[in-house]
Amino acid sequence: MEEILRRFASGKIDIEEACKELKLEGVRRVKDFARIDVSRQHRTNIPEIIFAEGKSSAEVADIAMALATTKNFALISRSREEDVAELKKHLKDQRVEFEIDYNAVARTIIVKKRGYEFERIGKIGLIAAGTADMPVAEEARVVAEVCGCEVIKAYDVGIAGIHRLVEPLEEIINADVAAIVVVAGMEGALPSVVASLVNVPVIGVPTSVGYGLGGRGVAALLSMLQSCSPGLAVVNIDNGVGAGTFAAKCIYRKK
Repeated sequence: MEEILRRFASGKIDIEEACKELKLEGVRRVKDFARIDVSRQHRTNIPEIIFAEGKSSAEVADIAMALATTKNFALISRSREEDVAELKKHLKDQRVEFEIDYNAVARTIIVKKRGYEFERIGKIGLIAAGTADMPVAEEARVVAEVCGCEVIKAYDVGIAGIHRLVEPLEEIINADVAAIVVVAGMEGALPSVVASLVNVPVIGVPTSVGYGLGGRGVAALLSMLQSCSPGLAVVNIDNGVGAGTFAAKCIYRKK
């Protein structure tokens, strides 16, 4: 982008040519099935995240390598073990050395150039009500860290034993976090409790954990939407990606 603007400023290209090149700079085609938004992080502070569901492992790998070679890293959500295997095949053909970080709990893959480090620009808290909520919480953690967050987490501190929440919540608040992500299934009460105790934005994430009627996250979602605790925002069921990116936005806003 800087090179294009320098050539425009020196008169080597006119404004029409500069506009054309800038548009091409922001989008990169991957074969005949994808157009990746390589400038998204510059515009929004949130990188493009590859959603693996509905794509073949070969498509996931092609898109990931196109992003990683352009931006030094690629983040994949809702991935599978076969995606990892396909990526390893693609890495054999790369001149630059890349490494793969697969989180089986979060179902995320990070592909990055060896030695590349994600910048940390601020802190967020992450709380999960139960162990069964950990996959969604881990998805939120991985995404938030890629977006520049240092994440202080506490898992299995739900309202069935509310006394477990006191110490970790105090630690999170004392760390001067910009926001707190609270992940809960069942009746989804924990985000309302946390929002009533803190002075930072709380992001509620309902999970598809529960019994019978209202299970699969519906009861948790409705409970969070009907919360009487001000300062609580709610994302969709199992949407750790949405929670992690929203928390990162809070950090950039605070900064």
